Amino acid sequence: MPRDLGGLHAGPVAERVAALNTRYRHHSATAVLEHALKDADLGRVALVSSFGAESVVLLHLVSVIAPETPVLFVDTRMLFAETLEYQRQLADSLNLCDVRTIRANPARVNFEDPDGTLHQFNTDSCCNIRKVEPLERALAKFDGWITGRKRFQNSERGTLDFFENEGDFRIKVNPLAHWGREDLEEYMVENRLPRHPLVAKGYPSIGCAPCTSPVKPGEDPRSGRWRGQAKSECGIHFTGGAVVRQPKDSAA
Repeated sequence: MPRDLGGLHAGPVAERVAALNTRYRHHSATAVLEHALKDADLGRVALVSSFGAESVVLLHLVSVIAPETPVLFVDTRMLFAETLEYQRQLADSLNLCDVRTIRANPARVNFEDPDGTLHQFNTDSCCNIRKVEPLERALAKFDGWITGRKRFQNSERGTLDFFENEGDFRIKVNPLAHWGREDLEEYMVENRLPRHPLVAKGYPSIGCAPCTSPVKPGEDPRSGRWRGQAKSECGIHFTGGAVVRQPKDSAA
């Protein structure tokens, strides 16, 4: 049965996602973002940003199209000092109206990771406590969220579409899914956007300080995340323990 989302008439999430992907299949990233923020089939939407290496592109687009969009920033308390300063800088310079810093429940962190060493022997649990759970609580009031994921970033993201069905309860929007690294670079140059200071030091993908290392020329951009481990995602893009993927025949 269709359900009412704050006055918005909507059917099953899968049907809405299919309709949105059909509706915007041939649109540009800007058009997808602009229309999606106002599309009744999407409902209430927030942008989730790590304020990492490439985040400024999507943040800038949102600041131009709808600066009042809620921006959720998860501070794990283990981020680089440069990331925290960059977050403050961008929030101010882009005139974002509603940036919300999300943190884990201190009591839970103190119980599960009292000495701050959990990341050394169980990175999945550390990510879950410090990032996944706090973000899930913050997203509970939204019908969809905007991410900066792109197909080129790794094989698990190679079939991304503009819209994803997240566990049949929420919609995920990936406006930059089809952008390449050269598109991001061109956009940043043309709009004179400030770079994350760690990019110049060899960090093309930036997460928590203990689990992020520089990347050598020729390496996968995300190879510096959880280096040496069979892990490439923090968990916020998992549903039921698995990465949400689009069927390959839907990525045409």
